[in-house]
Amino acid sequence: QVQLVESGGGLVQAGGSLRLSCAASGNIVNVATMGWYRQAPGKQRELVARISSSGGSTDYAASVKGRFTISKDNAKNTVYLQMNSLKPEDTAVYYCNTYPGYLALWGQGTLVTVSS
Repeated sequence: QVQLVESGGGLVQAGGSLRLSCAASGNIVNVATMGWYRQAPGKQRELVARISSSGGSTDYAASVKGRFTISKDNAKNTVYLQMNSLKPEDTAVYYCNTYPGYLALWGQGTLVTVSS
């Protein structure tokens, strides 16, 4: 059973940066489209970014385009999300999963809090 574990969240001031990591326990990162999602308080979970199985194609939500970068290391079975120029509205719990999301793979996520 594959598990995904997110890490790297924390408290940062507006304009700062964080890099999130998603470590997979099995060989899924290089065979599936992977995505980073987030859920802010009182809001539905939304897709933030995704990367194709080959790594050759990425896609971003309009709200993060130009500020966030998704990448992956197949050898480490890890997906990353580099977040720059963070804004208070980026505050949320961030999750990784396949795209589309697979119910059994949702983990605990990692909390990102951006202060103004």
